[in-house]
Amino acid sequence: MTDSEVWERQARWWQETFTDGADEEYTEQILPLAEEHLAGCRRVLDLGTGEGQVARLAASLGATTVVGVDRSRAQIIEAQARAADVSYARADAGLLPFGDGVFDVVTACLVLEHIDDIDPVVSEIGRVLEPGGRFLFLLNHPLLQTPGSGWIDDHILEEQYWRIGAYLTVDKTLEEVEPGVVIPFVHRPMSTYVNALADNGLYVTRMVEPAPPPGFLARAEEYSDAATIPRLLFLRCEKLALE
Repeated sequence: MTDSEVWERQARWWQETFTDGADEEYTEQILPLAEEHLAGCRRVLDLGTGEGQVARLAASLGATTVVGVDRSRAQIIEAQARAADVSYARADAGLLPFGDGVFDVVTACLVLEHIDDIDPVVSEIGRVLEPGGRFLFLLNHPLLQTPGSGWIDDHILEEQYWRIGAYLTVDKTLEEVEPGVVIPFVHRPMSTYVNALADNGLYVTRMVEPAPPPGFLARAEEYSDAATIPRLLFLRCEKLALE
């Protein structure tokens, strides 16, 4: 089964589990962070829009043009049903059907870590952004959410610590996030992302590593131990303006 087929099959799971207030990390952390950095947006492209919650947020903030792109037909159909003031297109993020410099903001929320080859995607982001435009990039933290990471209870040393997995190894895994739901994840070192951004004229101007929000920590008693370990990384990037 291809990755596209996986996401097509899991579209309903995503819609029921992470949208319309169902997920605390979105409602308490991701959407407020996106709202802060979408301020003043005019023409927004939301890559990997899913059912469109970030695109709808951009429209609610007054953007005159908002377009959501996703490879999943099921997600696009649901997104169109949930918002009449946002345009949606089924397209590949590495081959966008838009002209050069037509957006002042591009967003990608928990998307690139599920894509095998990010170079053409980042290239397209740089191409469709106007000079001085913003790329708002949210992803699972490449260091602290590396495959194999987690709390270790060392009963010999009588201490507890956070184990970091094979950080420098690029690794694609199929993770069973809940029974019967398997999602592809690609782990890359942070330098891979930052260098791809820089190669396409996108420079990081703000980096946020937020603590897990209260709603997430309240899901299980043992989660409180991870209150100092960020699950999310946010990078605000700006396209180098032409002189």
